[in-house]
Amino acid sequence: MKRHSTILFAVLLGALVMSACGPATIVANPAAPQRLLSVTGSGTVTLTPDVAYLNIGVHTEMPTASAAVAANNKQTQQVIDAIQKSGVEAKDIRTTNFSIYPNVQYDPQTSEKLGTTYVVDNSVYVTSHEISKLGDLLDATVSAGANSVNSIQFDVADKTEATKQARDAAVKDARNQAEELAAAAGLSLGNVHSVDFYNTVPGPVFSAYGKGGGGGGAEAAVPIQSGQLTLTVTVNMSYEIK
Repeated sequence: MKRHSTILFAVLLGALVMSACGPATIVANPAAPQRLLSVTGSGTVTLTPDVAYLNIGVHTEMPTASAAVAANNKQTQQVIDAIQKSGVEAKDIRTTNFSIYPNVQYDPQTSEKLGTTYVVDNSVYVTSHEISKLGDLLDATVSAGANSVNSIQFDVADKTEATKQARDAAVKDARNQAEELAAAAGLSLGNVHSVDFYNTVPGPVFSAYGKGGGGGGAEAAVPIQSGQLTLTVTVNMSYEIK
């Protein structure tokens, strides 16, 4: 009888040991939450424009569609010839719009139809790499027949190095802010947790409308001021803190 009790005790002890080794008894400690410090830094570089984009057009209105197209074609070709004579290469001249549509006139009192004319618009997009000669270019196109200068936008052809400088300055600014904040809170910075950035290059836009019909030239070249462009890079950075 005593021997049976010993065996039963051994069996129960073995069962308890096996139960303690089962998966239900393994409870992992949750990882401590990661503490982060997030900052935003910015870097700015000022650039002098070296290229201009012009949207120049010819607007024609005639009694018949064929007459409007013929007149517009002749006038537009004169404008393109003047642009090329001003030093712009053919590859930097691109047609962006050609449209023709009827313009019906009505009597404002009786609403009676008075007649129909046909309107043709032809616009070209010009890239000029000589900012100093931009006024002369505009004067030449208007004198040749351009009767709308829809917009002029200034830009910098290659912003690679400027973007790098602004990005480096933004990262440095973010790092300085993070160090100052951590020190003020009695903490120290750890590794960089995340980085993301975006850049903005707003370009000044000069809008104007040329002389109608394209007749005689101006006494002097159109005064144009390109101003400066500001390239800004913003960096969002997160640091581990300890």
